[in-house]
Amino acid sequence: MNEHSLREAILKRRTTNGQFEPRPVSIEHQHMLIEAAARAPSHFNSQPWRFILIDDPDTRSRIAEIGGRTMRQLMEKGVFFQRYRKYFRFSAEEMQKRRDGILIDQLPGPLKPFIKQVLSDTALKIMSSLGVPKLLGEDNRKLIEGSPLLLAVLVTKEEYRPGELSAFYCTLSAGMAIEHIWLLCGELGMGIQFVSTPMEIPDAWQELKDLLKVPDDMELLAVYRLGYVPQEKQRPRIDWQSDQRKPISMLAYRNSCDVVEADEPSGLL
Repeated sequence: MNEHSLREAILKRRTTNGQFEPRPVSIEHQHMLIEAAARAPSHFNSQPWRFILIDDPDTRSRIAEIGGRTMRQLMEKGVFFQRYRKYFRFSAEEMQKRRDGILIDQLPGPLKPFIKQVLSDTALKIMSSLGVPKLLGEDNRKLIEGSPLLLAVLVTKEEYRPGELSAFYCTLSAGMAIEHIWLLCGELGMGIQFVSTPMEIPDAWQELKDLLKVPDDMELLAVYRLGYVPQEKQRPRIDWQSDQRKPISMLAYRNSCDVVEADEPSGLL
């Protein structure tokens, strides 16, 4: 990959919120993703990452049930909105000003009148009465179950030791390995999305670890869903945009934090 194609891959990196094609991900492509991950840097070349490639329909279905159930639980309790409400944007103007977070630009009809109050306690009660948590939970379950490939990311506890710097090094290395996978997905015509909701509920995360038979000498860090992106993309019932990025002057300093780096024209923005 030359310099320009790498830059293009970085600029085109996206999270796939919608459905994937039902066809299986080829073994060749699965192995290419793992090989790309293996080229990530790690402390002393320890390569602490391990991966579970999940294409068995029954296992995917059970993971999907956990994902759907946890989405519903988080929505019913309001935990999801309370934790992440600072990142929700409801107008293009707000998104342009903040240059971060997610712009909620698609909502079911019954919710549209409440868009400005959607994160209030009253709105959360209204959403529950309309069955929105159950609806979103079922949508999440279908997305996960319909993904032809799930990927579990683990690290070895030989290196991952919480409370020590080694745990940070492992997490950093695993993050870079995942980014390699993410970038290669774009080249292969694939999409990828983080399956986050089970992590928010400890009992569900343990249930997932038991299902995947994660041994005592490994730690489960994350689960992703992957597949080929269809030409005609169908947006989820509730969807968002997150293309905005902060300019250089909001991200970088020169020599110390006393001097803000000036913005310059760049294709990366």
